[in-house]
Amino acid sequence: MGGSAMEMVMAMMVVLIPSLCCAASRRNVVIDVKGAPESVVWAVQLSDLHFSVHHPQRATDFSNLVGPALSMINPSLVLITGDLTDGKSKDLLTMKQNEDEWAEYQSVMNNVIERSGLDKSAFYDLRGNHDNFGVPVVGGAFDFFSKYSINGQLGRAGNLNSVTLQTGDQKHLFVGVDTTMSVGVRGPTNLFGHPTDQLLSDLDMELSQWDSQSKEPITKIAFGHFPLSFSATSHSGKSLKDIFLNQSISAYICGHLHARFGKNLKRHHQSSHVFPFLPEFFQLNVHQLSSDPPVNCSTDAPPANEFWEWEMGDWRRSRAMRVLAIDRGHVSYVDLDFKLGTKKTIILPTFPLDSRLMSTSSSSHEYECHARGLVYFEAIRALVFSVSPLVSVTAKIYDTRPGYLSLVLEGPMIKLEHNTSRGDLYIARWNYRAFEDPSPDRYWLQIEANDFMGRSTLSDLRPFSVNGLSTKLSWTWKEFMVMGCQWAALYYPMLWSAVYFLLLILLIPKAFLMFPNKHFAYKNKGLLNILVWVLQELCRVALSWYGLLGYVFYLVLFPWFIGQVFTDGKDKGYMTCMGWVVQSFNEDGKHEYVGSPDVMVVVLPHLLFVVFPAIIVSGALAAEKQIYREHVLSLSGKKEDDPDQEGNRSLMYGYGGSRKSNSCVGDRWIRKVLLVICFAICGKHFMTCRVLMKAYEMNPIINFPGYSLTIPIILAYTVYRTRRSV
Repeated sequence: MGGSAMEMVMAMMVVLIPSLCCAASRRNVVIDVKGAPESVVWAVQLSDLHFSVHHPQRATDFSNLVGPALSMINPSLVLITGDLTDGKSKDLLTMKQNEDEWAEYQSVMNNVIERSGLDKSAFYDLRGNHDNFGVPVVGGAFDFFSKYSINGQLGRAGNLNSVTLQTGDQKHLFVGVDTTMSVGVRGPTNLFGHPTDQLLSDLDMELSQWDSQSKEPITKIAFGHFPLSFSATSHSGKSLKDIFLNQSISAYICGHLHARFGKNLKRHHQSSHVFPFLPEFFQLNVHQLSSDPPVNCSTDAPPANEFWEWEMGDWRRSRAMRVLAIDRGHVSYVDLDFKLGTKKTIILPTFPLDSRLMSTSSSSHEYECHARGLVYFEAIRALVFSVSPLVSVTAKIYDTRPGYLSLVLEGPMIKLEHNTSRGDLYIARWNYRAFEDPSPDRYWLQIEANDFMGRSTLSDLRPFSVNGLSTKLSWTWKEFMVMGCQWAALYYPMLWSAVYFLLLILLIPKAFLMFPNKHFAYKNKGLLNILVWVLQELCRVALSWYGLLGYVFYLVLFPWFIGQVFTDGKDKGYMTCMGWVVQSFNEDGKHEYVGSPDVMVVVLPHLLFVVFPAIIVSGALAAEKQIYREHVLSLSGKKEDDPDQEGNRSLMYGYGGSRKSNSCVGDRWIRKVLLVICFAICGKHFMTCRVLMKAYEMNPIINFPGYSLTIPIILAYTVYRTRRSV
């Protein structure tokens, strides 16, 4: 027995030791960055490539443009933050894995790596939601990411991968986090990141790995696919934001949203003591509303709990690439647009920082306390990459106080020479105290580079503040919707608010019918009075009212439809308003409610743009019937109980002789408009059904008859019941 136990222990050690060694090696990947300038490291970010068999130009452009650009920039890291392949059919409706796209991705990346001259280990790619469409289990037959991605080929397993860039005594930690679904259902209900408690715990440890081993401050950068506005909380209610604030990272860089929502998809996070509940649901502008504490220059002062979130544009349509630099602990970046072709010169100012994008508390602390010494402020600094030798680099500072750009400083920048240069850093000495000003956007910096072929390149104008003051940015409405709203936290409040609202507008008018003294009529004034009267008329069409009430309960309590949720098409799942229920591949039970709150893209539009309008238009049809009935009776001079139905019928169809009415009531134009609205509601509903049929390979009669047919049947019945008035 003892020998058997010893053999089991030895076998477990044989299994565990390699895995522990791999984990240790993953946690301690350190790249000793050689060459000058020692104070600066830089990386390149690309996102949302969406290589597609239906759009080969995306891969072709990537191969032709990115390889030479990387060769010119010579970054220490290349970070590809998700959606490597598209996974969509030509009509964009079926979303599952396509191995041909992954083979193309592998081939293109090998070509890019060869043309760039970089080592393959410098590339880190992440899984996005498109790379997870229909993947039932990581490591399975349809997990092409593990087979074709660079991380997969290099054995970087797991949801976390970190690498440290070390220059001298400075460390720059980059941690990539994959928060895609553990069970990847097909789109469109695969939209959010889903970090687990275990993943968040591991991430916390990963970001703190150097805290006890280095006296020098560590610059920490996290990168992932999903913005925090599209990231759910874990089972215990923790979030990526909690970890990032706790670890005082400098920036979280991500993708997912593409450039179509705006170019200002940035968000500053910090611990808030003003309305602490508000950031859980909304952030009204780029900079979070907070009360800034006084600057504490004590060496024991805790680091500021703040970080920036920077979403970048996509390669899919925008052909975007980002160069991100860390210069003496401060992060800056420049976004490049390759839609117009290759870039001959790229300029990235690294100091002074853009006052719109700098970390407010830490910048104020450095200015007030001179935490890094006065030498830090004494030169304008910029990285300049060029395919051709440069003749001159010039720094220009403009003053906006006169009401226009007034050039107040123009000076040459000198390249820092070194025998082993990784890139060119240019500096220009200046009197920084001359630019101290209480306005964070009074002074603007621009760098101009001229090469020996006579080409001139200008960097974007950017405001700066040596005082450490921050320029406030504003979102457009679309930018606020995708960056300022915490959709995972909002889903259930919105869902139950919509459900309760639908129940109330059905039940309250019904309750009023029990009180005959409470009289609502269209002749009485007030919008609320008319609305209640319209809904009361719906109550009198009993089958329509009961059908709508029952349908609301059905949507809450029962599955909406059953469909193919995985790429192989073998295993089905059913969707409820709480998420998908699919067969588990790891255990015999069920995965309850996978893809929540992702299902909100189906649930909320159906409740708000189909069910609610159906209730209102059904009530309006019933109310129109009553109005027309009174109109006909008034023309005939009959009372409501008059037995002469034949005369009334003739009036109803417009055969009233000289008493025929040409009014909109007499001609029933209101009814005709309502019928058009009914067709519009049904059209919208059937278009959604068509999308779902294609997405999950369903039959509307077999797989979702309740969802697809109930509203059209109720509307058709209501139209039929209200066709005659007397």
